[in-house]
Amino acid sequence: MARIAIGGFQHETNTFAPVRAAYEDFLRADGWPGLSRGAALMDAVAGINLPIAGFIAKALAAGHELVPLLWCSATPSGPVEREAYERIAGELLQRLREAGPVDALYLDLHGAMVAEHVEDGEGELLRRIRADAGASLPIVCSLDLHANLTRTMAEQASALVAYRTYPHVDMADTGGRAARLLTYVLATGVVPKHAFRQLSFLVPLTFQCTMIEPAVAIYRLARGLEYGAVLGASVTMGFAPADVRDCGPAVVAYASSQNAADAAADHLASFFGMQEAGFAGQVWDADAAVRHAIERARHASRPIVLADTQDNPGAGGTSDTVGLLRSLAQQEAKGAVLAILHDPEAAAAAHVMGEGAEIVVALGGRSGIAGDSPFEAKVRVERLGDGRFTATGPFYSGSRMQLGPMALLALSDGLRVIVASRKQQAADQAMFRHLGVEPARQKILALKSSVHFRADFQAIAEEVLVVASPGANPIDHRKLPYCRLRPGLRLMPLGPTFPGAGGA
Repeated sequence: MARIAIGGFQHETNTFAPVRAAYEDFLRADGWPGLSRGAALMDAVAGINLPIAGFIAKALAAGHELVPLLWCSATPSGPVEREAYERIAGELLQRLREAGPVDALYLDLHGAMVAEHVEDGEGELLRRIRADAGASLPIVCSLDLHANLTRTMAEQASALVAYRTYPHVDMADTGGRAARLLTYVLATGVVPKHAFRQLSFLVPLTFQCTMIEPAVAIYRLARGLEYGAVLGASVTMGFAPADVRDCGPAVVAYASSQNAADAAADHLASFFGMQEAGFAGQVWDADAAVRHAIERARHASRPIVLADTQDNPGAGGTSDTVGLLRSLAQQEAKGAVLAILHDPEAAAAAHVMGEGAEIVVALGGRSGIAGDSPFEAKVRVERLGDGRFTATGPFYSGSRMQLGPMALLALSDGLRVIVASRKQQAADQAMFRHLGVEPARQKILALKSSVHFRADFQAIAEEVLVVASPGANPIDHRKLPYCRLRPGLRLMPLGPTFPGAGGA
């Protein structure tokens, strides 16, 4: 069969986040493997819910020869540093040159990468590869559902295939879909025609969830359009905390004829636009959410889940704000556990003193987020962990976590907090069990996550509340100081346009 080069370069960029992504962040393993090259790439991603793992499985089953280049990712944060982007992009391109003649290229990308000097990280990478490899090389890429899809990406790639679930339980499946499409292109010689459309409003991250409407209907339609001449139809919801011109939702369709691609894209974009009013939902402030959770927990048989969405590290949050923690403590929320607070200092102090020790710590609040400051408390070190465990939930499935020293700290009022040395979204029950906590037995679970937690926690939750506490990922986009969005883009569903009243 065909000889296919494979690789990946992933980052989801919150341009408003205070910490940038350095080269070392891509080298380091966390929830996903660290930068992996050549044959080591195959072992690093094996058995993990990642697009490239799904692509590898399907491509090998189809009899293709795979040439691994490099794969890396870094935790969502502020822009990728120039040196990191150029070093990784340059190495990827060089490895492709050294691979010798290949019949095609598959790339596992995110779609919302911004570097210090490049607004469209993936589009620029594809432009460079296309300029070097030529116009005829089939290039198929998988993208995150939160991609800020650009015309450059659509024009430079032969096809783009995006996730259809949020929580992203279909990442490996998406890689498999990309492999099937690429196999079809190679077998038939068909060069897919594409149609690209952008929507005119931003969708809050929390309400992009595909377990609720209107996203359920949108993705059902996308799947239904793939028949006959239509080879693929993808919807990207966009990543709103990115101050770039192409921020926001988009659709792209591929077909054997331009007319079919245009018709599919127009139908999908039109239907998406008609759902605008449905992308809204209730958001609680921390104090009200905690009061409600305490009352419900008195009679509930399952945990009340509080999603600390604005400090979600999966969206560039620092994962160290303590507004929700402070409210839990002030209201004496017994039987509550908050996770995961990124606090290497507290974790280190706990490991020095040992289990059972009582220490005074200033938890979190060190990132300079407005309205946030460290929370000082006397805590008991209840349990220690090395941060090495395998994820068991549908989202992180198979991921070999490396979160550094972790600790379960108990406050005197019965509230507990899990601290870790590396940032990671609280989206897998194994994160709790690593420290001896069974999530289903808790009264209240406060999770630093927006939606991915639902994949593993919704089934055990009595109720889920979306909470707006201090963080770098405001759920109300009108609070973000945008400067670069395209004119006329609505900042919220049915909301003001950019530039709007007050300039934001």
